Amino acid sequence: MTIVTVAAIGVAAVLLAAQLKEMKSSYSFFLSAAAGLFIFFYGLKKLETILAVLETIQRAIRLDDIYLVTLMKMVGITYIGEAAAGICKDNGCSFLGRQIEIFGRLSILAVSAPVVLALLDTLERFLS
Repeated sequence: MTIVTVAAIGVAAVLLAAQLKEMKSSYSFFLSAAAGLFIFFYGLKKLETILAVLETIQRAIRLDDIYLVTLMKMVGITYIGEAAAGICKDNGCSFLGRQIEIFGRLSILAVSAPVVLALLDTLERFLS
């Protein structure tokens, strides 16, 4: 499946959801959620390829595991947070969506803290 196929599924789901919204709004929500979950889990399949490439790069430049793990955590937090926030905003709960986005950003800062500290330690040793 390509981006064109995924985009077509998304657009078809939105158009069908718009028609269903007039008849029964709960069906519209469930259709949109199902399409969103389908695309989300299909995106996870693409992540396997990305992980394989990153592991190859990691072995080639002998990068510490913590950096790759931290990067993947940050990508995961971003992906899940944006998806959840988008669902909330699309269903009229924009305040809740913004709170999820803020929590995601704070989570990324917390996850990246060890990497920032390691960078500062390296700079300190380099400049001393």
